[in-house]
Amino acid sequence: MNRGRVPSALLAGSILVIAISAFRPAIWTNWLLENAVVAVALPLLVVGYRRLHFSNTACVSLFVFLALHEIGAHYTYSNVPYDEWFASVFGVTLNGLLGLTRNHFDRLVHFSYGLLVTPAAVELFARRAPPQGIWRWILPVTFIMSHALIYELIEWAAATAFGDGIGQEYLGTQGDVWDAQQDMLLASVGSIVTMVFLGVSGKYVSHPGQRSGA
Repeated sequence: MNRGRVPSALLAGSILVIAISAFRPAIWTNWLLENAVVAVALPLLVVGYRRLHFSNTACVSLFVFLALHEIGAHYTYSNVPYDEWFASVFGVTLNGLLGLTRNHFDRLVHFSYGLLVTPAAVELFARRAPPQGIWRWILPVTFIMSHALIYELIEWAAATAFGDGIGQEYLGTQGDVWDAQQDMLLASVGSIVTMVFLGVSGKYVSHPGQRSGA
């Protein structure tokens, strides 16, 4: 398939996923809040693609993350029925199998943020500010960590603005006082996992059009 067709197909798929997510969401206000960042990020990616030329791998990774996020936006993160889906296939709940006591879909998405957005972060640095030496490995991870921090601050500000009802639903802490810290940790771990994979596989791109090892 022509390289340019993959991003175009993924863009069309992204619009479709967002439209499906918008069909009778659990809480409209929550859906709008969850998609506020998407409404900014997606157009920026489209406009910047001609200059950045993310690889197909990075584009697919971003699409998968968007799909996961839209599932959380549709159901609200605290109420995604993954346990029911799992039980309908395997006859037991995933939470019961793993001994979990809360809905962990939000944890999965925060981990996936680090895992799936890091390839694009690596390529962004390679094209705009190529780091040298050990910084090639540190900067993409700290870039993701900074985003995780910024997102938690945005959640806090939105929750404060909308009060206990919608605000708490948007935060999705489920009573965990360390929710924000754990979310940031999972995003960081996801990013580290991707960087380790890129290093072991030799797929780290240090400069546009060039492949190199560590």
